[in-house]
Amino acid sequence: MNRFLLCLLLFTLSARLGAQDPGEDLLAWSASRKLSWGDYKAAPNPASDAAATTTTYLSIDYHISGNNFSYTIKSWFSRTLSWGRHKNSYILSHEQGHFDIAEIYARELNRRMSEYRFDSNTYRKELKKIYEEVTDEKAGLQEQYDRETQHSINKEKQAEWEKKIRRMLEELKDYADY
Repeated sequence: MNRFLLCLLLFTLSARLGAQDPGEDLLAWSASRKLSWGDYKAAPNPASDAAATTTTYLSIDYHISGNNFSYTIKSWFSRTLSWGRHKNSYILSHEQGHFDIAEIYARELNRRMSEYRFDSNTYRKELKKIYEEVTDEKAGLQEQYDRETQHSINKEKQAEWEKKIRRMLEELKDYADY
């Protein structure tokens, strides 16, 4: 009996990429629930001139049991680390864009994971590589969004980006069920 349990323990693994602080107050992305200023719990950074800051994460929990491989992806908003100084609906819409970009990349991560073929010898390195590529792309688009909209100051560009974000979410809708 003990030998069976030992073998079972050796062939079952659960892990997470993108782990956050366990005490952090997180909100999962939802198409039916938009951010509100009440979600922003952190105090504004006195050294920043930003109107608001939205902190997002992607996480992937994977489970391996024998040759069975499964995963769960989440797109998170950190209530603990996000703050708003100038709280109006226009700025909140810009900040929602950041959370929606995180969701775009959660779907992209799901797309890439759906194409992944599990290899028990190389999965740690391969999964880390996939995760890092996707999160690097997410960070790049977040920066491009702020740069092109001038952190929402350029209203014409902001409107263009809102359409672009909606289009990208729609293009990846087949990967929304993660």
